[in-house]
This record gives sequence, structure tokens and C-alpha cells, in this order.
Amino acid sequence: MKVKLCGAGGGRLGTLAGLGRSGAAALALPGCLLYTRTGSAPHLTRDTLQAVGGVPAVAQLTLPALAELHDVLEEYKEGAAKFIGMPNAVLYCSLHDPVTPCPSGYNTNKTVSLWGNSGRMEMTASKFMDIQRAIQPDWFQCISDGDTISGEVGRKRAKKSVDRSLSFLDVCLQLLEKSPELQGSVMFGAIEGGDILEERLRSARETAKRPVGGFLLDGFQGCAMAKETKLKLIAAVTAELPEDKPRIIHGVGKPDEVLECIERGVDVFESFFPFQVTERGCALVFSYDCHPDPEAAVLKQNGAQDLEKNDAEEDQDEISKADPEMTPFEIFLKDKRYQDDFGPLLEGCTCYCCQRHTRAYVHHLLVTNELLAGVLLMMHNFQHYFSFFSAIRDALRDNKLDQLKKLVFRQALQGPANAKPGQ
Repeated sequence: MKVKLCGAGGGRLGTLAGLGRSGAAALALPGCLLYTRTGSAPHLTRDTLQAVGGVPAVAQLTLPALAELHDVLEEYKEGAAKFIGMPNAVLYCSLHDPVTPCPSGYNTNKTVSLWGNSGRMEMTASKFMDIQRAIQPDWFQCISDGDTISGEVGRKRAKKSVDRSLSFLDVCLQLLEKSPELQGSVMFGAIEGGDILEERLRSARETAKRPVGGFLLDGFQGCAMAKETKLKLIAAVTAELPEDKPRIIHGVGKPDEVLECIERGVDVFESFFPFQVTERGCALVFSYDCHPDPEAAVLKQNGAQDLEKNDAEEDQDEISKADPEMTPFEIFLKDKRYQDDFGPLLEGCTCYCCQRHTRAYVHHLLVTNELLAGVLLMMHNFQHYFSFFSAIRDALRDNKLDQLKKLVFRQALQGPANAKPGQ
């Protein structure tokens, strides 16, 4: 695995080459992982996933789901990739599922708690490596104490999270050397330390001294940490890391947050955000088409020059009642305003859903609780999100990242103008 960077201002544009056991796969940077649940893209079969454009080369598995299959995988002996029917896929195993909340206060000096369908599982470094030997992933996050997200963590607890994580890392690296099943696997060291800058820097420097294949910026999930603090910490941490190894961040998925992290040197993100949007019955409709005048681009694309401010405010009120987690980058298709809207989810989108179906049809599927609603929305949301990352790479290549940021940030403040029916 090798990072090949092109000189681009504002981010790390390049390729992560030599991936997988064969070394033939590559991931364009900045990029994202394919979010899966036990190896399957949510709502989608293997065939429907193939109809989605721009699917990343690396799929994310989550340890809680696979830990419950440990005995089966251990007996199977050929690894998770073949077991789940993705023998040629490049797999990254993360410690937690980004969509599942992890209760705080259960980690100790010797164990980290995971939360799966069967409840809490205590994981020692030794047990963790036993499970990784059964999974045989291409990449995996080392076990770490990332329980510093609550916003109430003091300096003492942040120091403890770094000490524990480094201790886990040392044990796992020793076990990795003695594991023939994992000789082709790359371990990512986790950077911990809560919101304490000194501890974050210590974690970054100490982890960088160890023979890890890449770095995971952990503990930035959720809204507990102030945005300014989060961005300052990310910039400080990435400045300490070697340029030739990839940096993954967990728990960051909204388009505006992704762009801010890319500016600060992050390479790889998860793609849980499109899944969360789908689960809300929503479709991503934000624009990332980077033109010289971002404001004109939004107005032109969405035909929204004549939108009245009062209507927009009323619409926003209705949307906020739909789901408090909803973001300005999506539209709520269960809303009755879409029952007679015979336009695509997003004008100009080339996804399977937008080419064949209308907002009114997806609205009907949602209100009647048809399973096809999740399938069509997932196909659209995944493709739109993956295309967003392609647009980021194009913007970096053309030195237009600032214009893309202005376009996305304007929508983050105002919401997408094409939330209106028929536009």
C-alpha cells in the first residue's frame, strides 16, 4: 500500500495504490469507504450495488457485527471477504459501527466494550486479534480507548485514553508479527486524546513512531466538541503525521464537515451519511457543480430565482418537524408536497432512481412502507455522495476548492433551493 500525492493546494490529492492481497486495487484521494452492514451495502443486493456509479474500492466492515460471527469465521478459515461473497473486495474493519451509539463509561485498562445486536461485548487486545485473524481484513483499526466524545472529558481521562490506546497498539503489533493469517493486513493506529491538544499531539507522535500502515483520527464523532476545537485539533494532529501514510477519520460525513477536514489533511472518510439520510426517508439534493459564481450556479441549477423567503421558512419549519437530525443537504420525501411531483429526485442526476422514477413514486413507496423505497433512495444517495468526492478531487485538481466550499457552505446555511416540488 502506497500513498501517491499530486501537488494540490488545499488538500491531499492523489491515490492510495497497491491495495488488497493482489495489490491491484487503488483508492482515489480524498475518498470514502463503502459503508456496509456485515459486508452488505444497506438495502442493496450485489446486483443493485453494481448499478450505483463510483462505488469506492474499499468496503468498511464493523467489528461488532463480525465479532458475533467469530466462531463461524474461525471454522470457515478463509476470511470474511470470501464468506460474505466479496472475495476480491478490499476490506477495512473498524472498531465500531458509526451509526450505532456507544454508551460511555465501559472501557478499562484491559478491555474495550463493543455494542452489537447481542448487547455489550468486552474485548481484550488478545481477543481482538483472534477475531482479526478469523476476519483476515486488508486493513483494520487497532483496538483503542476512544471513549472521550461526551464533551465532559477532562485532561486526566484524555491522558488515560492515549496511554491505554498506545498500550493496546503495542500488544496488537506484537501479535500481528506472530499471525501468519494477517501477514497481508495493514493496521491503522488510532489517534486519541479527547479535546486536549497536548494529548492529541502526544498520541500522534507516539503512534507515528510505531510500524503502523496508516492513522485513524478517532473521537471526533457527534456534536459534543466545539467545531473550532475539532478543526484546530485535526489540523494539529495531521501536521505531526508522516505524508506517506493514509489518514482516516471516523464519524464525519456531512459535506461541509468533509471539506473542512480535507483542507486539514484528512484522506479517507466513511459513507454512513447517505445511509442515515435514506433511513430518514430523505434524498440528497445538494449541488457540488463548481462554477465561477457559486451563487449563480445554485440558482441556475435549481430554477429557484423566484422562491419567496416566507415559503422557504415555512418549508424549513415543516422539515424540522419531520426529523430533528435532518440536514440542509436533503429533502424529506414523505412530505405530502411531493405526492404530485413528477420530476426526478434531483434534476440532472444519472443514478438508476432518477433516470427511471419520480419524487411522487418514491413518496408513495415511503408512505406505504414499501421496501423498494429504501433500495431506490440508497442507490441515489450513495451515487450522489460518491460523486461529491469525485467533484472534490476535480476541484483540487483545478484549484477550485474554495469555490466548491462556498457553494456547499451556502447550502449548509440556506438549504438546497430544489427542495421545492417540480424544480
